Amino acid sequence: MTTAVTLDRREGPYGEVVLRRHDGRYEIIANGCFLMDTSDGRSERLLVDAALAGLDPSVTDPAVLIGGLGVGFSLVHAAGQGRWGRIAVAEREGAIIDWHRAGPLAELTAGALADPRVVILHTDLVAHLHTSADRYDALCLDIDNGPDWTVTDDNQGLYGPAGLADCRARLNPGGVLAVWSAQPSAAFEEALRNAGFQQVRTEEVPVARGVPDVVHLGRNPA
Repeated sequence: MTTAVTLDRREGPYGEVVLRRHDGRYEIIANGCFLMDTSDGRSERLLVDAALAGLDPSVTDPAVLIGGLGVGFSLVHAAGQGRWGRIAVAEREGAIIDWHRAGPLAELTAGALADPRVVILHTDLVAHLHTSADRYDALCLDIDNGPDWTVTDDNQGLYGPAGLADCRARLNPGGVLAVWSAQPSAAFEEALRNAGFQQVRTEEVPVARGVPDVVHLGRNPA
């Protein structure tokens, strides 16, 4: 096993964010917490696929908001699907946006970023959901390691009543909320139901070791 090489390290408004290269893969670390790497991507692709599958087939050119650019798996997968209309990505870390636009991660996402349907929003996802007037048919959220393991304390409100109310406000009737998590959360499933989401379910993605990654899903009433 090779030693991890730090490619960039920056201090941002939410703390330190680091891009590393390790054993041929890129890794993003935030405040010492491992976020994601480029070793896989199945769960990020499921995040997008499950949201799209949950939409009524009659919805044409659905708009999706991807919460968190990360290493770009969700963005690239969405851009590869012709059914999506507008594809917006909310990313609060300017460093991560830079790494994709003109840095090492550009090799992964340059094609997707050139897609005319794609727009990158340099904004905090939680704030965007609370203040924006934009509406979407799907929200694909992957900004933490799950509802029970947030990267910063500010993110915790996203998974409670107020945050889920903001999600519903940003969704069109019949729209789908999909939330990635490193482990299942029965409490979050209950929170989704209490917030008025319907057809709440959890889809699993097996991993090499430990509990499966999951995508929590709920549908905004039509």
